[in-house]
Amino acid sequence: MGGVSRRTAALGTLAALASAGGVTAVRACAANGADGPRASRSGSGSVPAAGAGGSGGRSAAPEMRGVWLATASNRDWPSRPGLTADRQRAELIAHLDTAVARRLNTVVLQVRPAADALWPSPHEPWSQVLTGTQGGNPGWDPLGTAVTEAHARGLHLHAWFNPFRVADHADPGRLAASHPARTHPGWVVPYGGRLYYDPGLPEVRDFVVEAMLDAVRRYPVDAVHFDDYFYPYPVPGQTFDDDDTYDRYGGGHPNRADWRRANIDALIRRTATGVREARPGTRFGVSPFGVWRNEATDPLGSDSRAGVQTYDDVYADTRRWVRESWIDYVVPQLYWNIGYGPADYAKLLDWWARTARGSGTALYLGEALYKAGAAGQPAAWRDPAELSSHLELARGVPEAGGHVFFAATEVAADRNGAMARVVADHYGTAAPAPTAAAPG
Repeated sequence: MGGVSRRTAALGTLAALASAGGVTAVRACAANGADGPRASRSGSGSVPAAGAGGSGGRSAAPEMRGVWLATASNRDWPSRPGLTADRQRAELIAHLDTAVARRLNTVVLQVRPAADALWPSPHEPWSQVLTGTQGGNPGWDPLGTAVTEAHARGLHLHAWFNPFRVADHADPGRLAASHPARTHPGWVVPYGGRLYYDPGLPEVRDFVVEAMLDAVRRYPVDAVHFDDYFYPYPVPGQTFDDDDTYDRYGGGHPNRADWRRANIDALIRRTATGVREARPGTRFGVSPFGVWRNEATDPLGSDSRAGVQTYDDVYADTRRWVRESWIDYVVPQLYWNIGYGPADYAKLLDWWARTARGSGTALYLGEALYKAGAAGQPAAWRDPAELSSHLELARGVPEAGGHVFFAATEVAADRNGAMARVVADHYGTAAPAPTAAAPG
C-alpha cells in the first residue's frame, strides 16, 4: 500500500528511511517504484482442495482476503512493458485466477501509478508500464477488463491510485508532451530525484481528484484505494520546496506541518465525497505506513520505535481519518514480524484495533508476504508459519476484519510456502468480499 514495486532501485531509499531501530518504510518504496529483487513467478506452493483445512475465516462478517497487484515499474504486472495486448491480458487474468485459487476475494490493482492511467483517461496519458512509452495506446482497456474479469470470478476489484507522484525521475522533458505536469510546470516539485505534484495547490488537488473520479464514473469498481504516499517520504539533506505555495496558502495555520496535514485532510475528504457522489456504494480506503506516531512522540501513539511516522513525515493524520470515519476502511502496512522490537506486529495490531474500535471504519491488516523466505530478512520470515501466526493472532481481535497481502508476484510464487500455509490454516473455503464496515 505495502508504494509498490520490489526493485533494486529501492535499496537506496530504504536505507535513507531506516530508523536507529531498523524500521523502514518498506512498502512505501515497494509499489511506488523502489523495491528489492523480484521474486520468480514460478514454483507456487500447493493449495489444499476446496473445503480442506482451516476455519475459512470469520463467520460473523465477510472477511477481507486481498492482494495488491502493483504496476509501478512493472513490479507485478505487466511482467515487462511492450508486451502485446493479448499477452498483457493473459498475464492479468492469470493473476486473477491465482487469487481465486488461493481463495482470496479482493484484488487491489494499481491503475494510476504515476500521474498516468491504465484506462483511456481524458485527463492523463496512458501509463508507460503498458507499452514502454508514456501516452502510447496499448490497444485495449486494462482497467475495464480487470473489473469485468474480476467480477466474473467473484472477486472485488479495488482501483488503487497514487495522488501526487508524477515520475520516478526528475526530468519533465521525459514526460509525454500532453502530460499535465508539462502543461502546468508550476504544479511540480522536484525532490529526491523524482517529480511530485505540490499538494498545497488547490488546483492540484482539484485536478487529481477529478482524474481519479473519471475511473470511478466509467467502471463499477468496488473501491478507491490510496497507498502510503502523500507528501513524499523524507530524503536526508533535501527539502521539499513548497515555500511559495506556503506563502500563498499557509495563512491561518500555526506552522507548515499543520498546513501540509490540512492539505492532505482536504484531499481525503474531497475524494471521499467525490466517490460517494460518483458511484454510491463504492468504498474508499487507505493503506498507510503502519506507524501513525510513536508513543515517545505522542501519548496516543503506538508502542513502537519507528524511524518514520506518517503524521510527522508524510503529513497524513491517518488516526484522525479512522476515528472520524472519513474513510471506509484502513489497511495499515504491518510489515514486521511478531516480536520485532522496533515495530512488533502484535503491538501494532492492538494499537490499530483500539484506534478503529467504535469508529465505523473497517480495519484490515497489510501483510508482508514479500518478506517470507526472502534473503536479508529477520529469521522469523524464514518460518513458513510466520504469516499464518499473524492471521491466528488477528482472529482474536474483533476489529480485525481480514488481511491484504503484498503482493501478487509473491502470491503466485510463494517462495517458502507461507501463502499455502495461510490458505491451509485459514482459508479452507471461499469467502465473499466485505462491503461494509468491519465489526466492532
